[in-house]
Amino acid sequence: MIIVNFKIYEKSFGDGALKLAEICQKVAKKTKIEIIPAVSALDAIKIKENLGMEVFLQGVDGIFEGAATGSISPIQAKKAGISGTLLNHSERKLKPGTLKKMLGNWPKDFKVVVCLNSLGQAEGWAKNIQPDFIAYEPKYLIGSKDKSVATEKPEVIKKMVEKYPKIPVLVGAGVHSVEDVKVSLKLGAKGILISSYIVKAKDPEKKLEELANGWYNLK
Repeated sequence: MIIVNFKIYEKSFGDGALKLAEICQKVAKKTKIEIIPAVSALDAIKIKENLGMEVFLQGVDGIFEGAATGSISPIQAKKAGISGTLLNHSERKLKPGTLKKMLGNWPKDFKVVVCLNSLGQAEGWAKNIQPDFIAYEPKYLIGSKDKSVATEKPEVIKKMVEKYPKIPVLVGAGVHSVEDVKVSLKLGAKGILISSYIVKAKDPEKKLEELANGWYNLK
């Protein structure tokens, strides 16, 4: 599984978001690897309506319904046909109490990927949470062009997998090579969460296909 976080670069919203989502869909069909775009709420509906593909949001708010002007509700997102969301990304952090309260009232069949940036979080406040996915993303590696979790913290990937034996673990932050993918999978991860390496690439289709092929010929 690959989740591509579009963030809100100018080239990855509006028509750019639709174009990049089409690339995700094309590469997924070609490689047989599940690829899900995580996009702005302003682009999610358009992508869903035009491509009919699974789409995640980059985040939602802690107020699910009611008088909460400007909030993004997970209930509303689900009813609009969105499949899930990221939560607690390093660029959109939540207080532990808020996150756990949200998960305790989470809408059924609306997938959630909880991002953690350290093993300490997994051993502390997040040890008993039950999201659909855990994404391990050390903040200092996010956007790195020459370092990744697989090169800098491979032992933590393994420990994260051991901490969450019943929850698929995704690896993010600095993933930029097939070897990063292979190392992560060999250590027990089920996929990757990636952004700038794909979104800002001159040829995002080529880069995404290269990473998707990391699922094959594992040794």
